[in-house]
Amino acid sequence: MARRRFDESDVKIRPGKGSRPRTKKRPRHDDALFGMVVSKDRGRWGVVLDEEAAKAEPAVVACMRARELGRTPIEVGDRVGVVGDTSGRPGTLARIVILSERSTVLRRTADDTDSYERTVVANAELLLIVTAVADPPPREGFIERGVIAAVAGGLKPVVCLTKTDLADPGEFASRLTDLDVPVLAVGTGDGLDDLKKLIAGRVSALIGHSGVGKSTLVNRLVPDAHRETGDVSAMGKGRHTSTQAVALRLPEGGWVIDTPGIRSLGLAHVSEDDVIGAFEEIDEATERCPRGCGHLGPPADPECELDRLTGADARRADAVRGLLTALRSKEHWED
Repeated sequence: MARRRFDESDVKIRPGKGSRPRTKKRPRHDDALFGMVVSKDRGRWGVVLDEEAAKAEPAVVACMRARELGRTPIEVGDRVGVVGDTSGRPGTLARIVILSERSTVLRRTADDTDSYERTVVANAELLLIVTAVADPPPREGFIERGVIAAVAGGLKPVVCLTKTDLADPGEFASRLTDLDVPVLAVGTGDGLDDLKKLIAGRVSALIGHSGVGKSTLVNRLVPDAHRETGDVSAMGKGRHTSTQAVALRLPEGGWVIDTPGIRSLGLAHVSEDDVIGAFEEIDEATERCPRGCGHLGPPADPECELDRLTGADARRADAVRGLLTALRSKEHWED
């Protein structure tokens, strides 16, 4: 029997899943509902939609990140567009399909030599830098770094002093006056009216070492928050009680974002221009400095224009020089 010969015309190819031409066009998601990310945990995000934000107990929509966003980082405070089941009922899951441009970003690195930036919070107006005046003792360097991170990210820094029943906060507060940064006593024996007026209707983030009373402050601002609090160990180090950032709605309106206690606040991502540019009168003065001026004054910079400033501007220049010195140092502050 003669054998039949086969050629390529006899070969039939079964279309596979990958045979469909790929397109770069992405859906516009005109039906997306917008809101704010209030929690993040292991590939799931909690979002409060704008229509719920004004309620005393807003519904939180559980969301996953849409495949089209890839590995785009989404942080607490981000404005996002959501599609799918947005009812917020238990067991439902929506998709985050749009990440809006951020107005501010609080970033940090593990230390001053680490090139990897970690976004802590997005779109906060205020950064509340919480420190105790005793037990553990205040670390001025950490506050300086908090101020630098805030101004570099577009946030307004506010220093909150806790445990004021253990020591007089006046002396420590006086060291910060020239930076023109609000300093508020918020110990358990202090009233919170000034702080509440400042943060009402705004998005504020809190940072601080563990054990300084940050969670206690949050519980006073949001009575039903029930944030876990912890004591300071015998080594003078606080125990970490907040493990994930979470946004909590304030009774007066607005949001406060509690962040995990941090051991170090690296500034590898911040430049000296970021610091100088945050203070208009300082920025203008340095434009008249000779080329190569480091703005630290004599003996290193004998012709620095900051030395010509007077009054409050001169005191602020000294404070900015302190920030520049802190930024140039390779130390980092730990619990």
